[in-house]
Amino acid sequence: MTQERRLVTFMHRFARVSFLLLFVATPVFVHAASRVECNRFHSKLLRRDVPYCVVLPSSYDTDKTRRYPVVYYLHGLGDNEQSLVNLGGWQIYDDLFRQKKIGEFLMIAPNGYSSFFINSRDGKFAYKDFFFKEFLPAMEKKYRVKAERSSRGIMGISMGGYGAMNYAFSHPQMFAAVSTHMAALRDGGPPDLADTREGRILANVFGKPVDEAFYKRNSPFTLVRNLPVATLRRMAIYFDCGTSDNYGFDQGARDLDKLLTERGVKHEFHLYPGRHDWQFVLDHFAASLEFQSKALHAAP
Repeated sequence: MTQERRLVTFMHRFARVSFLLLFVATPVFVHAASRVECNRFHSKLLRRDVPYCVVLPSSYDTDKTRRYPVVYYLHGLGDNEQSLVNLGGWQIYDDLFRQKKIGEFLMIAPNGYSSFFINSRDGKFAYKDFFFKEFLPAMEKKYRVKAERSSRGIMGISMGGYGAMNYAFSHPQMFAAVSTHMAALRDGGPPDLADTREGRILANVFGKPVDEAFYKRNSPFTLVRNLPVATLRRMAIYFDCGTSDNYGFDQGARDLDKLLTERGVKHEFHLYPGRHDWQFVLDHFAASLEFQSKALHAAP
């Protein structure tokens, strides 16, 4: 099966699951312990309204003076800000809290479109500028979070895993923890995807033909190599991937593990049986949430 066919099959399955689990279309979701608000933020940089969802812990509405740690969640390719809510991540968050395995923290998920959460090569879609200059400051003004590095984490899935690592390693002064599942990692130059659908998406972000210098400059591998070891050691780092990842991101995960190990940077890395699909995320999402809770000192 070609990479394009695998991606299309994955997206069709993903869409069916999303449809089945999309149980409400209003901007406020009601759920057992925590609750979710979904809204839109108008971006001058992107010249559009950007949808986002926020998971608010159970005590948020009653303890009006309390400020909470915050984790920013970046979704995968073909998905949107509601994946955290509709595909099981929110339920896992609540289950872990009830089991006293995690503390309370906010989770904020913006729509990243197909941007890989970076500024496009042509400058027409400056998503990373939007995130740091507009979105993050606005969220931390609107919601009662501890607006400091020690209480701020970033996590992501697939494309969002790439974005989370790009953000963490390009702005280490902003994040105390990064965690990813099946992140879109590849050391070296861009993949040769010719005229596949995935290739066209990459072209929109990285240029057509793909600008190799731009691609490498934004690579988490390049960012890790350029950071002082002392800076890397101040960050809690978790990532995992399936041994049968459809896009070969398991090799990228192995390469990042090797690089961090060679640099003497403590991190948590796991290869588990599994493919590049949402089931893999659900199987291991709890570990990522527990990792973030511990790193951000969100005591159960």
